[in-house]
Amino acid sequence: MQPSLTPEGEHAGIGRLAATIERLRREVQEAQQAADGRALIELARGILIERLQCGPTQAAQQLATLAEEAGVSPLELAADLINQAARDRLAEVASEFLIEAPPAETRSSAVRLRAAETGIVHAPDTQAVAVSLLEHALGPLGATAVAVWAAGPDASLSLAGYAGFSSEEARRWHYVPPGVTTAARKALTERSTVWFDSLRQAGLPTIGHRHLSGGRVTVPAGTGGRLLGVLEIAWPHDLEPPSPQIRKQVEALAELVAHTLEVPSGERPVPAGDAYSELVDLADGLHDPALVLTPHLDSQGHLVDFHISHANGPFLDPAGRPRGEVVGTMLLETYPLLAGDGGIYEKVQHVYATGEPFRADRMALTTLVDQVPLSVVMRLSLSRQGGGVLVVWAILDETTRLARLLQHAQRLGRIGGFEEDTVLGEITWNEQLFELYGLERSAAPIPIDRLAEHAHPDDVPEVGRFLRALLHHRRPASLTFRLQRADGISRHIRVIAEPVFDDRATLLAIRGAYQDISAQHWTEVALAATQDQLVQTEQQAAEQNRLALQLQQAIMPPTRGPMDAFDLQIAVRYRPAEKEHLVGGDWYDAIVLPSKQILLSVGDVAGHGIEAATGMVILRNALRGLAVTGAGPAQLMSWLNLVTHQMIDNITATAVCALYNPETRVLRWARAGHLPPILIREDKAAELPMIGGILLGAVSEADFEEGRIELQREDTLLMYTDGLIERTDTTLEDTQRQLLVSASRRAPSLEERLDHLLANNRSDTDDDTCLIGVGLR
Repeated sequence: MQPSLTPEGEHAGIGRLAATIERLRREVQEAQQAADGRALIELARGILIERLQCGPTQAAQQLATLAEEAGVSPLELAADLINQAARDRLAEVASEFLIEAPPAETRSSAVRLRAAETGIVHAPDTQAVAVSLLEHALGPLGATAVAVWAAGPDASLSLAGYAGFSSEEARRWHYVPPGVTTAARKALTERSTVWFDSLRQAGLPTIGHRHLSGGRVTVPAGTGGRLLGVLEIAWPHDLEPPSPQIRKQVEALAELVAHTLEVPSGERPVPAGDAYSELVDLADGLHDPALVLTPHLDSQGHLVDFHISHANGPFLDPAGRPRGEVVGTMLLETYPLLAGDGGIYEKVQHVYATGEPFRADRMALTTLVDQVPLSVVMRLSLSRQGGGVLVVWAILDETTRLARLLQHAQRLGRIGGFEEDTVLGEITWNEQLFELYGLERSAAPIPIDRLAEHAHPDDVPEVGRFLRALLHHRRPASLTFRLQRADGISRHIRVIAEPVFDDRATLLAIRGAYQDISAQHWTEVALAATQDQLVQTEQQAAEQNRLALQLQQAIMPPTRGPMDAFDLQIAVRYRPAEKEHLVGGDWYDAIVLPSKQILLSVGDVAGHGIEAATGMVILRNALRGLAVTGAGPAQLMSWLNLVTHQMIDNITATAVCALYNPETRVLRWARAGHLPPILIREDKAAELPMIGGILLGAVSEADFEEGRIELQREDTLLMYTDGLIERTDTTLEDTQRQLLVSASRRAPSLEERLDHLLANNRSDTDDDTCLIGVGLR
């Protein structure tokens, strides 16, 4: 029988066992540290051999003696010797720890950084680099996972190495396409270290975010101003704000990672080789002015400027300098004013660092001409190609702007132009003409002498007379015919053409224009039919008036239910004239645009009858189409004035339009000879300021001012036509004051407010009335 132990003996045995376990644990830890730091110790011995001019054995003895005298381990002393000899980024980080942190923490930090560096240098691939980082440097900081992302030339991200994440997660996140916002993408696009106290609160997807939703840090890794990837570190718990020493330690590790990410030889930032030659060839093949920029690094490998290595033939310096004076200079030396915040130089840096291209249709460039700043507007394109940046810019002069305006006018007027070179046999069409014919841009243009093949059979004789006048008699001619397209659609077309001669009366070309007048044709048909019916009998005229009234009511119903758009409630009322022959041209509109802005408009076409109703439909639909372009209210009024003056004969109109942005609650508005909107705030009604704006169609070109107001909760906005208040027995100012008093009356709902205004503000001119009410909830 075994003797029983007393409680005192039992406790003593447990204590000895615990001491033994602790001793063995320390021995294992010391052995592991010795194994991990063997490369550091060997490197430190080499430093002592070089400095003391001694042999390996003496260097080892000297290292042991110095460590014993300093009271530190040989591994910690080896890290100090390496830091003193290297004076690199890791040495700087260790030195700061030496000043700020306790001695024990300083020693462990220096060893961790140098051990991580050794592991990275000897790692066979980026996967082994990630494992070494987590084991030597990041694990002691409490991190449990690390990912190394490689940035592609298109700003995509590929998982080059990982540790602490499952292989399933790695498979799911092996590639992140361009434009997908992740934690690593944020560091890449911002080109700075990003600390997330809690990934759960940040709400950004990334590798392992479902299982490790604690703190994260993403650090851009790059050299020479170019980002090669991102180092991402994960903690299982939320993070407190890190100390400056920890921040610099993490950034130093990212620099080590950058040197391990392989850069394809064709993309190395050197101004020579096949990649550079291809970039020069690409620039020379462009019609627009182009520059090739290559990075200029200082002695420390930091990006300080870009070298203008090449300029193509069409390149024009904004300051008027010859191309030879620009090529071979530094970008900031040649254009020093590019260095402003958010300027072109910063865009070039970002494109070179991340690979994300940049485009701008209109951007200001300021340069110095005889020490005087000169600003020009240009179209700019930046893209990283290989190891350089391709800059394509085109200065937008007055001719360019007029050409673009002409393109818009041709599109709005559905006008297609053509020119046939009779000498070379070449035919040139603009894009609109391909659309009129229903052809693809790649299709061959149709010669004018084959026009009869595409005309309605009944119109072939007229086409023949047109061609004889143009081609045989060689004089300008015009024709209206029905175009039969291949897709079965028939369009009514007006074509005008003229021959072009040289000074010896030799025919050089035929040029002209097609215009789609289908809408005008059918309008003329409708008006002709109406006139015929009016001639026949008074009864038929009355019947036509009732038909026009029904059409008007179909387009402008007297009452429409409230519409909810984001945080707005919109209600409308339309009160037609009581006499059927006074069908007017008042309109209202409220739609949500593709940009998520809300278009609100009312207008009044002068006159009555079919002409006013037709003009109303054209202007209302034109304003809808123009608003899709994203232009502001003042620009929309300018375009609508152009449509009224040039495309609708003998028509004038007043209008007011507004664009409301639900995100900012800002309402922008403009008026064209119309009464301003009314704002009701806290039961007080007041007109918005009377900004400038002439009525539509009075002149061909007019400028319109734009107002702006930020709506508040419970605000109500009213837009109306003059049929609501116009009277013959009093002035317009008096009726406007009465309207403001009536609008200030509290109403239970927006619908009841509009009904009250219609009932208590009635004109005596028997004119149409449109009323829009907008309430911000």
